[in-house]
Amino acid sequence: LKPLWPKPSRFGLLREAQLAALYALRAPLDSEGAMADEDQPKKRTFRKFSYRGIDLDKLLDMSNQDLMELFRARQRRKFSRGIKRAPITLLKKLRKSKRETSYGEKPEAVKTHLRSMVIVPEMIGSVVGVYNGKQFINVEIKPEMIGHYLAEFSITYKPIKHGRAGMAGKGAFIPLK
Repeated sequence: LKPLWPKPSRFGLLREAQLAALYALRAPLDSEGAMADEDQPKKRTFRKFSYRGIDLDKLLDMSNQDLMELFRARQRRKFSRGIKRAPITLLKKLRKSKRETSYGEKPEAVKTHLRSMVIVPEMIGSVVGVYNGKQFINVEIKPEMIGHYLAEFSITYKPIKHGRAGMAGKGAFIPLK
């Protein structure tokens, strides 16, 4: 396996003309051997999501017991102690809101106070209004959120914005000129 670019010499990096020549050599060739069009937009491939090495399709088909074994220790303990009535009700409401939406639209937000609920693959694509102590913050569930708690996506405090340095006691008493 040859390196992609030559190592820089002791006199410094390669000159721009040499780099341009290298780029031309490494440009992709089409079927006739001629240079491929650079005007053609490159097809964008999306990275297939997997949670701990298991594809999203398989995660959706898994039972709660199999899914539990993939989660971290704290989430495993929560599942092993039993799933209570409130999380099951929330999942039912999420299923209903997903069912009632047309293709390509976001489902209606389902409000909840269950900040301690673990996000499971079934919830992906749903919108949950998570209560932060004052208001409901809409959270769209994405595949990367699996195994996290709803609370992690609904901040309970307003981050402070510090003022300018050196305005300690003079802030309110600046005379008008």
